[in-house]
Amino acid sequence: MISLKRGRYHARLATSAHDIDAAQALRARCFGLTVARDADAFDAQCSHVIVSDTGSGAVVCTYRMHHITGAAISTSYAAQFYELSALETFDGAMVEMGRFCIDPDLRDPDILRMAWAAMTAYVDTHNVRLLFGCSSFAGQDPATYLDAFAMLKARHLAPKRWLPRVKAPDVFRFAARLRRKPDLKKAMLHMPPLLRTYLLMGGWVSDHAVVDRQMNTLHVFTGVEIGAIPAARKRLLRALV
Repeated sequence: MISLKRGRYHARLATSAHDIDAAQALRARCFGLTVARDADAFDAQCSHVIVSDTGSGAVVCTYRMHHITGAAISTSYAAQFYELSALETFDGAMVEMGRFCIDPDLRDPDILRMAWAAMTAYVDTHNVRLLFGCSSFAGQDPATYLDAFAMLKARHLAPKRWLPRVKAPDVFRFAARLRRKPDLKKAMLHMPPLLRTYLLMGGWVSDHAVVDRQMNTLHVFTGVEIGAIPAARKRLLRALV
């Protein structure tokens, strides 16, 4: 059972319906939904991490984890949007990380640190070999993010053996369409913070972005092979646990 305390924050697995309600309510706020809670059928298959303020008890960060192996990747959330048969042969446990969000009114970097500490503890405890999920860019127009997509094409495409194929009806094939050299400063400025963290860990992405009109985002499939995380980055992550 994950339960980590540092400073004013406590990161742990949700253990009750009340915990899940609080996580779903925060998700609805962060995603700008008009409903009280963001909930879907995948919630029941997942473990939910919540980071709370030990003073107020308020949930300030949450994400969910779906622990799967092999062909079960076809049951993942991401498999709705990406053809993932190549990853059915991946050797080892995989965790799909999704619905990651932090209270938009807060800017304390310790919140993110606690979230990653909990993930690191889970990965080490369960010998997870691959983290994956959908990394989202706000809005549906790729024009704002062309330098970011050009940088992903130039430096961070998935290995061919794992490369997700197109499944969704509406996609932006940035690897095929972009011919520009990325402006690295602009690329990092427009790179989603969570995706930036994955890339620092050696993460890779699909060669196309899915236009998700329901969530008003563009997203790329993202994978992080645990064995490929740079040693210095691993030390930083484990120092948080």
